[in-house]
Amino acid sequence: MKKVVLAYSGGLDTSVCIPLLKEHYGYDEVIAVTVDVGQPEQDLKEARVRAEKLSDSFVLVDAKQEFVHNCIFPLIKANGSYEGYVLGTAMARPLIARHVVEVARREGANALAHGCTGKGNDQLRFDAVFRTTDLEVIAPMRELSLTREEERRYAAEHGISFEHGNNNKRWSVDENMWSRSIEGSELEDPAFSPPEEVFHWTASIEEAPEEPELLQICFEGGVPVSVNGAEQDGVALIRTLNAIGGKHGIGRTDMIEDRVLGFKAREIYEHPAATILLEAHRDLEQLILTRNELRFKELVDRAWSELVYQGLVMDPLFDALNAFIDKTQERVNGTVYLKLNKGVARVVGRESPYALYSKDVSFDVKRDQRTAEGFSIYHGSQSRLAAITRGGDKR
Repeated sequence: MKKVVLAYSGGLDTSVCIPLLKEHYGYDEVIAVTVDVGQPEQDLKEARVRAEKLSDSFVLVDAKQEFVHNCIFPLIKANGSYEGYVLGTAMARPLIARHVVEVARREGANALAHGCTGKGNDQLRFDAVFRTTDLEVIAPMRELSLTREEERRYAAEHGISFEHGNNNKRWSVDENMWSRSIEGSELEDPAFSPPEEVFHWTASIEEAPEEPELLQICFEGGVPVSVNGAEQDGVALIRTLNAIGGKHGIGRTDMIEDRVLGFKAREIYEHPAATILLEAHRDLEQLILTRNELRFKELVDRAWSELVYQGLVMDPLFDALNAFIDKTQERVNGTVYLKLNKGVARVVGRESPYALYSKDVSFDVKRDQRTAEGFSIYHGSQSRLAAITRGGDKR
C-alpha cells in the first residue's frame, strides 16, 4: 500500500491535493497533518472537518509552545526581519515540515507532500526539510502547474466546499500567532489600495483610540517575560500584545518583497506583537551592548534573517549565528517603556542593570573637560590632510 503524508492547512491548495494524490499519483492512503502554530481555532476546526472528509486520517499537532520557544524567541534575539517582513510564515514552515516528517516516519509512509506552488518561497522551506529524508517529495500544485481557477473547478467537481470562514474570500491568508499575511487577487496589483476588509488584527488609524497607551515590557536574556508587570508564558504574552497593539493600529506592513526565486511580490502583513517586541528589544540592546557588538551583530542579524527567509535553518551557519547571538543576549536584561498611538509604537524609556550609560555625559556633572582636547586635535587629521592635498578644499 502506497502511503503519503501531506502538510495540510485546510485551504484550497492542500484540500485539492488530497484527491490529486490518489487520482493522479496513485497513492492508496493520504494522511493529512495540520500543525497548530497559533492559527485561529475556527480555522483548525474547519481543517479537521475537511480533512476527515477527504483524507484517510487526520493528525493535529499542537506546536504553539515549541513555535514560541524554538522559533519566535530566537527571532526576537536576532531582531529577525527581512526587508521589513517579520518572518512569521518563514519561521513556521520548517517547524511544520519537521512534524510532518515525524508523522511520516511513525506511519511508515512512502512520500511527503505539500501544496506549495512553483512561484513562492514556501516550496523551498518545505523541500529543504523534506529532502533531508529518503522519502519521495510531491508538490502537486507545482508539478501540475495548476492555476487557482483550475483548482476551484477541480474542488467543485470533487465536492470540496469552501462556503464558510475565510476560505471563500478572494484573498490568500496565512496566519500564525506571530504574523498574518494577505495576498492574491487585486492585491497583486502594487497600485491597488487594500480595503479595510483584509485586515483582521489591526484597527485603521482612523478607528484607533485617540488617547495613547503606555506599555512596560521586561526582558530576561533577550526574551520578553512580562507585560505591565504581569509575567506570562510566551504564547499568552504574544497574544496579549497582539490584542493591545492591534487596537492601536500597530503592525501593518504593505511592501514589495524580493522572493528567493527573484520575483518581486506585493505582500501585506499584520504583526502587532512582533512590531512592539522587536522595537523594544532593539532599543534595549542599544543601551546594553557595546558599539562593536552592535555593529557586528547587525551583520549577524541580517545573515540570520536571510537564512530563515530562504528556509535554510538546518545550515551549519545558522547554528553558528545563533551561538553568537545567544552570547550577546546574556546581558540583555531590563525594562522598556513604550507609548502606543495611532499606528506607532514609540520607545519612551528604558532601564537595565547592565546599561553602558555613564552619568559623565551629563552637562550637570563637573569634570575637567580639557582632557578631551588631545583627542580632538587628532580627530579628523587624515581628512584635513586630504583636503589640503585637494588644493585647500575644506568641505
